[in-house]
Formats: sequence, C-alpha cells, structure tokens
Amino acid sequence: MTKVNVLTADDDGVTRIFGEVKWFDPVKGFGFVVSEEGGPDILLHANVLRNYGQSSVADAARVEIGIQETDRGVQAVEVYRIDPPTQQLAIPLSDFQDLDEETIRSAPLEPARVKWFDKGKGFGFANVFGNSDDIFLHIEVLRRSGLADLQPGEALALRVIEGRRGSMATEVQAWENAAILDGDMFED
Repeated sequence: MTKVNVLTADDDGVTRIFGEVKWFDPVKGFGFVVSEEGGPDILLHANVLRNYGQSSVADAARVEIGIQETDRGVQAVEVYRIDPPTQQLAIPLSDFQDLDEETIRSAPLEPARVKWFDKGKGFGFANVFGNSDDIFLHIEVLRRSGLADLQPGEALALRVIEGRRGSMATEVQAWENAAILDGDMFED
C-alpha cells in the first residue's frame, strides 16, 4: 500500500487513512483499526465492512478506510482496500507444499458461494456457480487472504486447485474486490 503522509477530509468530512486491524469480531459485529498516524482506535462496524463485500477481516490486516469524527468517537465509514496480514505465523498447508507458487497463483478466480464455514473447526465448503461439487476452504487460506470468517451464502471469488483431498481453495477474495482486481473474470 502507498502511504499518504498528508491526509485531508473531503467535502463530507471523510478522511482517508491507512491502518491495521486491531481486532474484528463478526459475532459482535464490530472491531477496531489503529491508524498509521496514531490517535484513538477507530471503530469498524460490520455494516461498513459488508458494504465493501466482506463479512469479516483478519486481525493485523492492512486497511485503507474513510473515517469521520462523531460524537461517539472516530468511526470508519468506508473501506477502500484490505490487504492480508504481512506476517504469516501459520505453518504451510501440506496440500500446497508440493505445488509451485506460480501454479497456485495462475489458477483463475472463479465465482462461488459459501455453503458453510465453521471457524471453530477451521474449515468449510463453497460451490462454484453452476457446479454442485464442494470446494474445501481452510481457515489458513482465509487468513492469508485477509479474512477471518465466512457466512453461508456469501458470494466470493476463489482460486481452486485439485489437491490430494479434492478441490480446494488457494485464495479467497470478496466478490466485489475480485471484480476490481481481476476484471476480465467478469467481462461478457
């Protein structure tokens, strides 16, 4: 992400900042962001995150957001960008260790919908539109993609490979974010 040192508010009083997710709890419906410039914690409400196309965000994810000062404190009013956490503490998934990184990244993004996901179990399944075959979603893949949880019915874009246990996601993108990043996927 490009860091902007001088931040100014637009006509609506929205200031664009860069920061890091301190924590986000999708069950509670909110979390907090810490600005690169310092200052008080910034409230990130689930509705603002949903407007971006995601139902969760991983702790320590890098974000670019629009904020406003309110009588209840500083709050995020828009999410412009989310980057996965830079430090990956998790061990590599055994399903990926024999695959070339370029092979994983070259898999096309495919439109999908979450069938179910259980954060406690650390996995779930999705289906590519028009195909009833299950695609395995591992929680570590979500974290590496900047997500913390998924909701049934949530629209996504997935990079899918055939692993030792069948079809599995190697990357998860919010539907709206994927359309921007890989626009040719959605062209007619």
